[in-house]
This record gives sequence, structure tokens and C-alpha cells, in this order.
Amino acid sequence: MTYKFLSGLIFFIAVFSSGNVIAQNKKLTLEDIYTNGLYRSKGIGQLRWMKDNKSYSTLEFNATAKGNDIVRYDVASGTRSVLVNANQLLPAGAGKPLSIDDYTWSDDNNKLLIFTNTRKVWRYNTRGDYWVLNITNGKLKKLGKGLEDATLMFAKFSPDGGRVAYVSKLNIYVEDIATGKITQLTKDGGDNIINGTFDWVYEEELDCRDGFRWSPDGKNIAYWQSDTKGVGTFFMINNVDSNYSVPIPLPYPKVGTPNSAVKVGVIPATGGPTKWFKVPGDPRNNYLARMDYIPGSDEVMIQQLNRLQNTNTVWVGNTKTMALKNILTDKDEAFLDIHDNIAWLDNTTSFTWTSEKDGWMHLYKVSRDGKQMQLITKGNFDVVNINCIDPAGGYVYYIASPENFTQRYLYRSRLDGNGGAERVSPANMAGQHSYQISADATYAIHSFENATTPKRISLINLNTHAEIKLMEDNAALKNKINELGLRNKEFFKVDIGEVVLDAWMIKPKDFDPQKKYPVIFHVYGEPAGSTVQDNWGTGDNLWHQYLANELGTVIISIDNRGTRVPRGRAFRKCIYRQIGLLAADDQAAAAKKIVAMYPFIDAAHTGIWGWSGGGQMSLHCIFRHGDVFKSAIAIAFVAHQALYDNIYQERYLGLPKDNVEGYREGSPITHAKKLQGNLMIMHGTADDNVHYQNFEMLVNELIKHNKLFSMMSYPMRDHGINQGVNTTLHVRRTMEQFWKKNL
Repeated sequence: MTYKFLSGLIFFIAVFSSGNVIAQNKKLTLEDIYTNGLYRSKGIGQLRWMKDNKSYSTLEFNATAKGNDIVRYDVASGTRSVLVNANQLLPAGAGKPLSIDDYTWSDDNNKLLIFTNTRKVWRYNTRGDYWVLNITNGKLKKLGKGLEDATLMFAKFSPDGGRVAYVSKLNIYVEDIATGKITQLTKDGGDNIINGTFDWVYEEELDCRDGFRWSPDGKNIAYWQSDTKGVGTFFMINNVDSNYSVPIPLPYPKVGTPNSAVKVGVIPATGGPTKWFKVPGDPRNNYLARMDYIPGSDEVMIQQLNRLQNTNTVWVGNTKTMALKNILTDKDEAFLDIHDNIAWLDNTTSFTWTSEKDGWMHLYKVSRDGKQMQLITKGNFDVVNINCIDPAGGYVYYIASPENFTQRYLYRSRLDGNGGAERVSPANMAGQHSYQISADATYAIHSFENATTPKRISLINLNTHAEIKLMEDNAALKNKINELGLRNKEFFKVDIGEVVLDAWMIKPKDFDPQKKYPVIFHVYGEPAGSTVQDNWGTGDNLWHQYLANELGTVIISIDNRGTRVPRGRAFRKCIYRQIGLLAADDQAAAAKKIVAMYPFIDAAHTGIWGWSGGGQMSLHCIFRHGDVFKSAIAIAFVAHQALYDNIYQERYLGLPKDNVEGYREGSPITHAKKLQGNLMIMHGTADDNVHYQNFEMLVNELIKHNKLFSMMSYPMRDHGINQGVNTTLHVRRTMEQFWKKNL
């Protein structure tokens, strides 16, 4: 055997008498995955369609200016033109152009709004600095003069493009671009009052962040106001940045406790008093989940969820008279989800609405008075998401997967409800498709991927699906992956009697079906997501490939009932009032069936791991199904259902006083005394989502019952446990060490 050096890597070459040379594949390392970023896929930065629907813009790095240009591409000719040169975004006295985290054009395309110098608010970077570039005269101006840097949020042009409204430190402002005059509209923001944005739980569970809207005529602004008085305060503790600990207060409504009182009001854009809508019901026991102006009118549509989140009452509010009219009430015996795909049709005499009323997630057309409701998408399948509603062309384009729940394809249906679903995605491209469609549904940016194909992005003619231009195929990444010689992820089904579940399996490169292999199950299992998807990245793909080959183990993941997959209402909602119970039972039943299906699985050496909801599920599996799962890693988990936020938990479990058994039995801590196997628990001490309190309470319970276990805390890391130097790699090394010792 000889050694050959190539690009700093050592390859082993075996030379046989026949003259054949076989090179050993390159080794997959955790450093290359998590530290060096060797296997990151490429995308297209900040791509969006222009208003003419015939061109698109994107960001491209300008090496000379050391910043990003905003570049326009004409679809028909392919002509490239620079709309904004990076040098135009160079503030006076600055050493380099503004970085562009986001950008928005005014309706007349004469002004550009740049979002930069951003900061994280809870999960997302939603505050920072805003600058306006006047395209006509080239003047670059920073907004919010006199306000604290990096405090502006959700800046938006007025309809005429002459003003910008934004939030700073919980108050709403309007700034005249030409004069620089700033008008503070609200003055009571601060302490317990939040104007124009939201508290933690509204952002996390209802996806509410931007909390104000310009009226179509630019005369008024409608906005949310939250009063957090009475909401319980959870304190996180910073022990690492000073000699004395620093408490970090977080208003956080836990199960069964009071919410913020939220209301919607309207204020003149020039300043003045706010008029408030008197939406019926206790504002602390209902959620104003959505509010938007109806195009071309003085009316807003408000969606009000009750506390149980099984009734969505839709109101139309007149911003002049402040009168409210209930036009639609959607109900479900379990829970409802909020959808952001309302489009106004037929000169705003009707609108689109998403509902599961027939057992499947479908789009409906509803008359403005709510009296008529017509099904648009038809069939025994779920609409996964709406991509484009094209009233002129008469179609809605949407993602669905009627035949394979692990894949995603584009379909279209007529808005008038005639005819059935038409598939748009090509039949010969099995996997997951996503589309960024021009407003007139003529062109699209098409992304395709599957478990063996990194994202391929191209410009297409949507009518023919013919490719106009390949934008990124990630060929270099594909070649790097091929060099590793990994075995492809294998998808299969598991029949557990009551239901057939989707699953996947990863085997080691040197897999021998005659041998016995330990197995690690990866689980999420909650209604918020899914792990069994035929795409490039879901399920920590390379991490699992690393484990399979480094440990010589098989990795398997299963989507139990209740996960977010397009299998109909019954599949998703059968877990209502029993979070953690049916799902873990499904995982155990599937694991037993898999052992019977595959002789190479070693039933004596089975592990399971998960993060967040998956951490909770891992605890349930090892506590309640210790005969199946011998070892487990649980990360950032909920230990007791009452310790999590009320919107999420009450949506799926109901109110605690009405479901005492569900909350008790669905809490892993209740079953901790049953632990027989090997357990590792991990948590960030600054987790604002699933509090470190869960970790400590479970530790206490395990100690009480004399259960031995391993534990790892990460100081001042949040739910993702990724802040700080080397954290992500350390998390994976810690997990690897546990598996090597216990599996």
C-alpha cells in the first residue's frame, strides 16, 4: 500500500496485480460539516420579481466597491443591468457600502429602502437601521435621526412613497423623506405597552412581528397594541458576563396563565388620537392573530382566535365609524391554524380562505358578506402552501403531494372552481419543488432537490416549465458529496396496524446485510414539523451519515401521526389533547415493526435522539418504552407540559383544567421514575423558548428516584445552542461520545 498526497488530503491507494487502482473515499468529519462549512449549499441572494413581471432583481457582490450591487435581469433577453451600484450605498465618511439585509422599492420605483446593521429580536433579526436611496438624485439618507441606532423595525413606504413609517422602542413614527421631519404617532410604548410589534408568544406561536399597516390612501395607520401587564415574568440568569449574576426578565405566558391584552386601533399618519376597535370578548383570552386593510378601502379584516384556538371569527372593521361586522366564523373540533394566503378577488367582492372543513386542507372562495363559500382546490389531498393567486389568468398555484407525502409538487386549480387539480411540476423530477412565481404567473424561479440532489435553482417559463436559465446547480457540492462514497438515504413505509407511516434509513458505507447493527432513531414527532422529507437537508443529513459510518450504525427516522405532513386532517389532529402520548406510542410500535422487518437491526442496541419537541419525544420513548429504546439523547426539551407557552400547548392539549390527565401523562417528568436505560440531557441556560427550568426540574426528579444519567448545560445559549465559539461542534462531539459509550 502506498500513500499519495492530493490537495492536502491523504488518499490510500491499493494496487492489485491486475493493474486496477481503487482509491478510498474522502473521510467525512464533523469539523468539515460544522466548522469549515465545506458542505453548505449555495442559493441566490435576495431574489425578487420586479413589478413589470418581466425581470427580476438580485444581489451580486461588487469586488471593487466591496459591497453588493442590486442587479436586474430581463427574462426575455437575459440582459443584465445594475440598478444600484454598491458605491451608491456608501454613507459619507464610511469605509465600505451598507450591507443589505433586506431592501424594498417604493411603488413608483424611484426610492429604495435598505435594512442594515440588524439585531436579533427573539428568533429573527427584525431591528436595525434603515436608509433611503433616492434613485433620481442619488441621495442616500439614514432614517430616524435623533433615535437610537439599530432600534428601527418594519419600516415601510407610504403608498405615495413620500414617507416611511417604522417602530422604534415600542412606538410608531412617520418620517417625511424630503424634509426629514419625524412625527411620533404613539407615545405610550415602553414598560408593559407594545405598539406596532408583539410580545414573545405572539411572535413565536402566531408568527406576528410586523404590527402596523398603512391605509391604502396613506392617511392612516392601523396597528396592534399589546398590554403585557399581568403576564408572568420568567427570569433567565446570565452568570458568565460579570462577577454578579444578571437576571433577564421575559414576559412569557405559560399554560393557563394570563395573556397580553391585545387590541387594534387606527391613528392618523399626521398624528392625533387613536380610535380603537371594540372587538367582542376578553382581550386576554382571545388572540387578534391577523389584521390587514382590504385593498382600496377604509376597512380592515381582523381574524380573532379564541383561547382554545378552535374558532376563528373574522371581522370587517370600518376605520371611519369603527363599526365591526362578523363575516365568517371557522370552527374545528380540535384546533385551527392561521394562514397567510388571503387574496381579494372580483373587485374585492370575494376573498380566498383556507380551511380543513372537508377533512383536507383546501382553498375556498368566500363572498365578502361570508354567505357563499365555494371550494377551489378539490380532491383527497392537502394544499401545503399557496404560491401564487393569479386573478387575471384565473388560477391559483400551490404545492401539494397527493401520492407521496415526503415529496412536494406544484399544482394549479381554476379560481372559479371548475375542473380538477393540474400538475405543473415535471413527472420525471421526483423530490421536492418550490417556486417563486411572477405576479402574472408567466415565469418562476424554480428550486428542485431530493435526498441525493442538492438544490438546483433555475429560471423557467411556468406555462411550459421549460428552463430559460440555470442559476445554481450546486455541482461542486454534489461532487464533494460523491467523493465521500456515502450510501443514499432509503425511504420505506412501516405498517403498525392502525396506520402506515413514512420512514427513512441510512446505512454505513460498508453495510453487510449478514451482520447485526445498532440503530439510532431520530425523532421530532410534534405538530410543528416533520423529519421524513425527500429533500437535501431535513433531519441533519450529514450528521447522520457521519454517525452511521463513524459508529457503524443504522440511522432511522419515522413520521408518527400528528406530524406536519399532507395526509389529511385526521392524521394531523388525532393527537389532540394527547401531545407526547400517541406520538411516542407510534414511534415504539414502528421501531418494533422495523426490527421484525430487517434482520440486520440489533434490537438490543437501540437509541433515539431529538431536539425541542423531539427531545420531549425521546424522553417519552425511553421512559415509557424502555423495552424498545435502550439509550436516548434529549436536547432543549419540555419536561412538563405546563412549563411551555400557553398558545402552543393549549392549541394541542386544551386548557389544563379541562385536560388534567393529558397534561400529567403527556409530561415526560411524570414517567422519569421508569428510566432503565442510558440517558443524556442537554440544554442552553438562556433558552427563551423552552426554559432551562425544564432541565433542572427533570434533573431533580431523576435524582429523587436514584436514576443515573449524563447531562450537559451550555451557558447563555438559546434554543438553538449555537452561540459562542465552537458551540455547535461541541454539541455534536458530546452526542458522539455518548453514542460511542452507550450504543
